[in-house]
Amino acid sequence: MANRPVHFIWLLDCSYSMQGERIGQLNYAIREAIPEMRSVAHANPAAQLLVRTITFSTTARWLHKDPVPVDDFAWQDVQVDGVTNLGEALQLVARELQTPPMPQRALKPVLALVSDGVPTDDWKIGLKAVDATPWGKKAVRVAIAIGAEADRSVLQEFLGNPELQPLDANSPRQLAAAIRWASTAAVKAASQPVAEPTVVMAKQPPYAPPVLGDDDDDVW
Repeated sequence: MANRPVHFIWLLDCSYSMQGERIGQLNYAIREAIPEMRSVAHANPAAQLLVRTITFSTTARWLHKDPVPVDDFAWQDVQVDGVTNLGEALQLVARELQTPPMPQRALKPVLALVSDGVPTDDWKIGLKAVDATPWGKKAVRVAIAIGAEADRSVLQEFLGNPELQPLDANSPRQLAAAIRWASTAAVKAASQPVAEPTVVMAKQPPYAPPVLGDDDDDVW
């Protein structure tokens, strides 16, 4: 069976509101999730999992611009800086969701957005740019809301599907669980056309985030 790429792109809020424990826990959670991403990829050798990262604060930039095979992917800690220009980040990723640079034979990409605040630029223009691309329309999207100040309505619009909800991460333990879910379940969903027959796929419900119960951790 032909090997088809699955592009996984992190979009990470690195504004000052993430300073301290939040950014530390985010770095830790993603680093710990990488081995699980590799396990998912190895379970479906017909799909090649490629990982990239965009950070956004006062500006948006690629932390990993070139797609990296997950077996070679090494996490580089992100740092906080400035405000929350989500719209700029979405426009940045929209340019990568055209064909080319995205190959026609790719599987659905995964867009994983993590934020704890309110966008400070015109995020709707950025989201419109993503929605206008051929791969943006097909993308498997996940969103994680860190803390009570996160604008869930923005994350809900990013998901573009009323059946899906942003995943709330109100403590370090919940953030770790949310990152783990985003790193694995979303990749499985994007890879399903390779892993499962079409007839079976049609009967499956859409992927959904797990229910994260209360815990004893500090609440953000």
